[in-house]
Amino acid sequence: MYGDSTDDEKQELRTMRPENFNDIFTPDVLQKLFPEDLADRFFDALYGDAAEGAYDISLRFKTLGQNRIEFELHLTQRPGKCIHCSLTYGLPEVFSRHPIINIKGLVEKIDQLLNGSAKCIDWQIGFTQEISDKLHVIPLTVLLDS
Repeated sequence: MYGDSTDDEKQELRTMRPENFNDIFTPDVLQKLFPEDLADRFFDALYGDAAEGAYDISLRFKTLGQNRIEFELHLTQRPGKCIHCSLTYGLPEVFSRHPIINIKGLVEKIDQLLNGSAKCIDWQIGFTQEISDKLHVIPLTVLLDS
């Protein structure tokens, strides 16, 4: 999509700090990358009714690491629903393949936002982490070629 990065672009990425990426991955940008209605569309496809979903899904930027960007998928319990009852521990495998969640497409959009300063070459989705009774988090790591 962007061709090979130049040495200047590689140096730019190495010198970028997490606060620079906070300027790229603002809450508005993250919401455009992963729209609010995605959870409803996912549950509609899964159960035939969006109202059956126990949580909303949002994308959060966590940090920039060595040749990687760390994001999180936040699963936030919906009012009157039980996030514990919804089997969130199997979701990383489901999310990695589901066409509505479309992690591959999400990573392609992230690559475009980097505007050639780095190239997204792969991604990994981690295990569900239970943060609280109302919040579960699934780590998403985007690997970079810099």
